Amino acid sequence: MPLYENVFIARQDISGAQVDALADTFTQLIAEHGGEVKKREYWGLRNLAYRMNKNRKGHYVLFNIDAPPPAIAELERTMRINEDVLRYLTIRVEALDEGQSPIMQSRGSREDRPRRSDRDRYGDGREPAGERPPPAGDRPVEQPQPAEA
Repeated sequence: MPLYENVFIARQDISGAQVDALADTFTQLIAEHGGEVKKREYWGLRNLAYRMNKNRKGHYVLFNIDAPPPAIAELERTMRINEDVLRYLTIRVEALDEGQSPIMQSRGSREDRPRRSDRDRYGDGREPAGERPPPAGDRPVEQPQPAEA
């Protein structure tokens, strides 16, 4: 059977439990049509690039699917009808990724970043502001001489 990746965005005002229930109904629909959902990832409530139907955020869910084309057609028809689904995208792929998706991998890398402090916000934190050398290429500014009386 062909392999597919499907991502759908659900409205921001439904709860996480409702998103899980929605994903369960889509998984059951695929199973009824002879397919199988190999992997399901909930990416969380994320900001949208632009407003869609008065929503600024959406719940993102990824499916890796092994199913015949009629099952995917029925899945897309159901998503189109469902008012909780803002957008969906289904892509046919040659092979399914077994590990985490890049979105989930980037979530875990936040603790790898160095911690910011107040000093980092207002300067680089290496030397006090008064002792920094002038930038390269700048000429010293000549001070005007006071007028002689």
